[in-house]
Amino acid sequence: MRRPPIALVLLAAVCVGACGSGKAARSGASPAPSPRPPAAPVGLTLRQQVGQVLVIAFAGTAPPEYVRRALREGRAAGVILFGSNVVSPAQVRALTASLQGGSGRGALVATDQEGGDFHILPWAAPRVGEPSQATPAAAVAQAREAARDLRAAGVNVTLTPVADVGRPGSALAGRAFPGGPAAVAASVGAAVGAYRAGGVAATAKHFPGLGAAAVNTDEGAATIRLTAGDLVPFQAAIAAEVPLVMVSHGLYPDLDRARIASQSAAVMRGLLRGRLGYRGVIVTDSMEARAVVSRSSIQVAAQRALSAGADLLLLTGDGSFRPVSRALLARARRDPAFRVRLADAAARVLALKRSLGLRPPATARAAR
Repeated sequence: MRRPPIALVLLAAVCVGACGSGKAARSGASPAPSPRPPAAPVGLTLRQQVGQVLVIAFAGTAPPEYVRRALREGRAAGVILFGSNVVSPAQVRALTASLQGGSGRGALVATDQEGGDFHILPWAAPRVGEPSQATPAAAVAQAREAARDLRAAGVNVTLTPVADVGRPGSALAGRAFPGGPAAVAASVGAAVGAYRAGGVAATAKHFPGLGAAAVNTDEGAATIRLTAGDLVPFQAAIAAEVPLVMVSHGLYPDLDRARIASQSAAVMRGLLRGRLGYRGVIVTDSMEARAVVSRSSIQVAAQRALSAGADLLLLTGDGSFRPVSRALLARARRDPAFRVRLADAAARVLALKRSLGLRPPATARAAR
């Protein structure tokens, strides 16, 4: 049977999403038009604008001085915590307090707290993974408890919920909410709302859907045939005002034959911002993923991702920060169009920080 054109698939997805959940369901409205970007960040140097699009990682249970200095000077937007950074509740509270103290209370502090196998803070909710959260009420209960625990630990961004519609035997089957598109969408929207009420920024992932992936993109390349159903949970997340959407490193030939999603203007600008009307921060999955570094150096990948529409680059290797930062700064200095895109991305990240009660970087005396 001939595959229907992707344009028809996406049009059907918009109809399903608008009729199925969230604000769009109640209003019957079409997706919002492509949003106007926020105003360019005033007073930040080019180096600081580069910093505001980078989330960095580090080894150990206390932040190295270079991390505190990067945060203080606005050369990084925040950090991501992994298991190697975590020992106990008291230690994590001290770590995050040090990060915020070093940054002037301006650091995004993120972690992968899905529940199940992805449970960086072992004492914190969610107590169970998404496959065991069978109803929207269960998703709300887990997200509400997780928001409380994360805030107490000093974490303000959670890289959840997984909004993929899992397939039997797929790489994401053990991490997604159970059921088909409508059921997953209901739980995703409910979780996003509970995190927002709890003062923690949620992240819907992995756009436009990794539910059919045979391999996790951390481990290898994945080519996915997108369906209308894959988009429905992301529409629910957008309707629930999710502050971040994580874009995947999968290749979606029906949308872009050449670029993986995290480097594709068709996916991020055309579909996510244009057709779905998303206004928040677009964050990449780990830039060190095998699906990324098998295609190019991380410096090249970072430039491609930002150019295509990503706002926040997730650097999960503690050796990536300096080379990526230098590459982005050099590109911004020589490329006016790239500077405009950088300013747009930095402005979106600063708006996210304001929504979390965080401060912008101190204005530098002169651009460098």
